Amino acid sequence: MTSLTRRAALALPLAVPALVSARAEGWRPTQQVRIICPAAAGGTADMMARLLAQHLTAAWGQTAVVDNRSGAGGIIGTQEFLRQAPDGHTILSGNIGPQAIGYSLYRNLPYRPESVIPVAGSVRGPNVLVVHPSVPARTVPELVAHLKANPGKLSYGSPGIGQSGHLTSVWFSQLTGTEGIHVPFRGAGPAAIELVAGNIQYMWDNLSSGIEQIRGGRVRAIAVSSAERNPQLPDVPAARETLPELADFEVNTWFGKFYQAGTPNHIVQSLNEQMRVLSETDNFKARVAQIGSVSLWGTPEQFANFVNNEIAKWRGVIQREGLQMDVS
Repeated sequence: MTSLTRRAALALPLAVPALVSARAEGWRPTQQVRIICPAAAGGTADMMARLLAQHLTAAWGQTAVVDNRSGAGGIIGTQEFLRQAPDGHTILSGNIGPQAIGYSLYRNLPYRPESVIPVAGSVRGPNVLVVHPSVPARTVPELVAHLKANPGKLSYGSPGIGQSGHLTSVWFSQLTGTEGIHVPFRGAGPAAIELVAGNIQYMWDNLSSGIEQIRGGRVRAIAVSSAERNPQLPDVPAARETLPELADFEVNTWFGKFYQAGTPNHIVQSLNEQMRVLSETDNFKARVAQIGSVSLWGTPEQFANFVNNEIAKWRGVIQREGLQMDVS
């Protein structure tokens, strides 16, 4: 091979993304776009869906609307999404629950990972370990020692069985060899109220919902579940910093967009590109920082790998716990 030919061959991989991007930018929907959010209005999943809807309406020239279909931990909305044609006009604003945890948690989940195509992540954010001020622990090692000295006597709250906050606590207990009494609530809000009242002693709360309680001094934050510290709480360590047994501990509540299996690749690439553009806007960055999260945008391949790793991680935690539920 001549030097010129080698240089041309080496340049080919760099040219392919540009060609894909140009083709992706050429696709436009021919009718209204529907973004199904399998959660109630007002939460992070809904916020991410509405930011995208506003952006796509301007970028694609077709109205994009958000359809909230909450219930059954995101299963109802996901099922509604999967009943639609794989033509790019229906998008799922998915999250860690129905698109990762649910595959192992439910015995009779009516869909599988291969039913969807991961397009791109929206944001990820940590859970935060918070304790009632009466708990004599200001660090993770101190809390672990306190739990071991009082096995089965301290209670922790969660937004519901199988939710991110619950399974974060389960994994934390598995790795540290501690035991607490689980008290599930119908959402993070009621659990936080009971923590402030002192009726439960600790919980892993989503940072976006728990930050105001922390800032107000009503609860004490002692760790975040992400691999790195969070800019909203720079003095609070990542849990994996605090004990050797937590070296692999990393949890993020995450949100992303999906298409149905069978959606043409150029449509997938088109939505991925628009999500990249959105993720680089000042408005998006400001909203993400406000809730203590960071952008999760990447290529479809990167997001697929991320989702697959999440499915495998939570499968291990759930199987060790022996936790199984039925879709009602």
